[in-house]
Amino acid sequence: MEAFQERVVADKTELDEKIVKLDSFRAGKTFRTLPEDEQDRLNRQLSFMQQYSGVLADRIAAFKA
Repeated sequence: MEAFQERVVADKTELDEKIVKLDSFRAGKTFRTLPEDEQDRLNRQLSFMQQYSGVLADRIAAFKA
Protein backbone atom coordinates (compact mmCIF):
# COMPACT_ATOMS: atom_id res chain seq x y z
CA MET A 1 0.00 0.00 0.00
CA GLU A 2 1.32 3.44 -0.90
CA ALA A 3 1.91 6.15 1.72
CA PHE A 4 -1.09 8.26 0.68
CA GLN A 5 -3.32 5.18 0.89
CA GLU A 6 -2.05 4.44 4.39
CA ARG A 7 -2.91 8.02 5.36
CA VAL A 8 -6.46 7.57 4.05
CA VAL A 9 -6.85 4.37 6.09
CA ALA A 10 -5.44 6.12 9.19
CA ASP A 11 -7.76 9.11 8.65
CA LYS A 12 -10.77 6.81 8.42
CA THR A 13 -9.76 4.93 11.55
CA GLU A 14 -9.37 8.19 13.48
CA LEU A 15 -12.64 9.57 12.12
CA ASP A 16 -14.53 6.39 13.01
CA GLU A 17 -13.22 6.62 16.59
CA LYS A 18 -14.51 10.20 16.78
CA ILE A 19 -17.87 9.09 15.38
CA VAL A 20 -18.21 6.48 18.13
CA LYS A 21 -17.34 9.06 20.80
CA LEU A 22 -19.78 11.65 19.47
CA ASP A 23 -22.54 9.06 19.12
CA SER A 24 -21.92 7.94 22.71
CA PHE A 25 -22.05 11.56 23.88
CA ARG A 26 -25.38 12.01 22.12
CA ALA A 27 -26.78 9.06 24.07
CA GLY A 28 -25.76 10.54 27.42
CA LYS A 29 -27.42 12.86 29.90
CA THR A 30 -25.26 15.89 29.13
CA PHE A 31 -26.40 16.00 25.51
CA ARG A 32 -30.02 16.35 26.59
CA THR A 33 -29.13 19.37 28.74
CA LEU A 34 -27.70 21.29 25.78
CA PRO A 35 -29.77 23.91 23.99
CA GLU A 36 -31.74 22.52 21.08
CA ASP A 37 -29.73 24.46 18.51
CA GLU A 38 -26.48 22.96 19.84
CA GLN A 39 -28.00 19.49 19.76
CA ASP A 40 -28.94 20.13 16.14
CA ARG A 41 -25.39 21.22 15.28
CA LEU A 42 -23.93 18.10 16.88
CA ASN A 43 -26.44 15.91 15.07
CA ARG A 44 -25.52 17.53 11.76
CA GLN A 45 -21.83 17.19 12.57
CA LEU A 46 -22.27 13.46 13.20
CA SER A 47 -24.15 13.07 9.93
CA PHE A 48 -21.39 14.80 7.96
CA MET A 49 -18.73 12.73 9.71
CA GLN A 50 -20.58 9.52 8.81
CA GLN A 51 -20.88 10.63 5.19
CA TYR A 52 -17.17 11.47 5.07
CA SER A 53 -16.35 8.07 6.56
CA GLY A 54 -18.40 6.48 3.80
CA VAL A 55 -16.44 8.35 1.14
CA LEU A 56 -13.17 7.23 2.72
CA ALA A 57 -14.47 3.65 2.78
CA ASP A 58 -15.23 3.90 -0.94
CA ARG A 59 -11.73 5.21 -1.61
CA ILE A 60 -10.16 2.38 0.40
CA ALA A 61 -12.23 -0.19 -1.46
CA ALA A 62 -11.01 1.30 -4.74
CA PHE A 63 -7.39 0.87 -3.60
CA LYS A 64 -7.97 -2.88 -3.57
CA ALA A 65 -9.71 -2.99 -6.93
